[in-house]
Amino acid sequence: MRNFERVLAEQGGSAYTKLGFVFRIEGIVGDTKKTKIIENRDQLIRWLSDGCKPKDKWLIGTEHEKFGFRLDGHGPLPYSCDGPSIRKILIGMQRFGWQPMEEEGHLIGLLRDGASVTLEPGGQFELSGAPLPDIHQTCAEVNTHLHEVKQVADEIGAGFLGLGFSPVWALEDTPMMPKPRYQIMRDYMPKVGRLGRQMMFRSCTVQVNLDFASEADMVKKMRVGLALQPVATALFANSPFADNRPNGFLSYRGYVWGDTDPDRTGMLPFVFEDGMGFERYVDYALGVPMYFVKRDGKYLDASGKSFVDFLDGKLDILPGEKPNLGDWENHLSTLFPEVRLKQFLEMRGADGGPWSRLCALSAFWTGLFYHQPSLDAAWDLVKDWQANERESLRRTAPTIGLRAPFRNTVLQEIAKQVVELSSAGLKARELLNGHGENESLFLQEIAQIAKDGITPAEHLLAQYYGAWDRNLDRIFKTAAY
Repeated sequence: MRNFERVLAEQGGSAYTKLGFVFRIEGIVGDTKKTKIIENRDQLIRWLSDGCKPKDKWLIGTEHEKFGFRLDGHGPLPYSCDGPSIRKILIGMQRFGWQPMEEEGHLIGLLRDGASVTLEPGGQFELSGAPLPDIHQTCAEVNTHLHEVKQVADEIGAGFLGLGFSPVWALEDTPMMPKPRYQIMRDYMPKVGRLGRQMMFRSCTVQVNLDFASEADMVKKMRVGLALQPVATALFANSPFADNRPNGFLSYRGYVWGDTDPDRTGMLPFVFEDGMGFERYVDYALGVPMYFVKRDGKYLDASGKSFVDFLDGKLDILPGEKPNLGDWENHLSTLFPEVRLKQFLEMRGADGGPWSRLCALSAFWTGLFYHQPSLDAAWDLVKDWQANERESLRRTAPTIGLRAPFRNTVLQEIAKQVVELSSAGLKARELLNGHGENESLFLQEIAQIAKDGITPAEHLLAQYYGAWDRNLDRIFKTAAY
């Protein structure tokens, strides 16, 4: 990992490393004049290719989101008020060495040692972990963070839920955080899909960010990640409730992403075509409409506008001006496919959940991607799958989980094979904790899910119809951190 202070000095501003390249607040670089002006498309391709790293430099970055709520009445946490609030959580956590981040006078996040805490549109509280070399360390980071959050929350009468979708509050009851870009996105979403605002304000995920060695390695990992993303969706399905009742899905979060914005979401069929590489992904990204540009500390509404026009100096809101690399990083951060390419790969298909499954998601993909025999075997498993089959799994996994049909079997059988491959990969890494245990210990819970064929969402539904007597107020104890 690059030295944090050296990165700050090199970049001349507020920055932190994210799997080997510079991020700033929540991936939004801003409008620094020190970033290089983009003169042509080749620079964009080279920027992606600069993400290639030798295997001994590969790291793991875990991100997860969670819902804050008031212990009294179980309503959502507003940004700021006399009672429990998101802002009070952010202030309270600074006792642990977190440094504040502000935007237009509002406290909107925290930084510490290469990690960040940021806010999603509806107040979802996100930890973007530092890039770390093994699952033991990334899980320790998650545990430390959740202990800190719980300590502060307990003091002010708040709690946090580990679910993939807010179970009780309506969209109109969900607060919006004071980030101008979220207003631009909120206004744009209804133009391109039915459920974009639901995604923004009411969903939570866990994801892992992983490295690649070369263009060919990136392509194989991206193909395997896209094909097997429905397996992760099913194994981690944890959002069966919305609007105070069952919603008919096991991963409602997964379903919502299917009707958010077809320009920037989905399974990316082109990734499986001949000629896939950094250049092809750049062409895809250039074809996705923009959201915004940040200049002089302000967000300019560029929703629906073309980055190609920007590249040609023809963006009407900044006539004659060309983008810088910061603008390109910002644009890539507003693409939301099931696997997202930056200078690393983001696995994006899982619901938020409890402590144990946050670590399990990172272990699952690390075991597959960071052990060549496991990656090769996973590719052999999926390489003849057709685009319509991959899309069918994407659509059925959120609905019926591991019972989703595939050819002459069901997704459960594929999940068992893939978890075994991941476990073999983690064992082969031979990275041990203080008790002599390798990283495969983090797969125990999802290995049992795959064996039983019963998703976390189905366990929640069984409690809802059983011991809870259809009273969802009970979930604020069961699913709380």
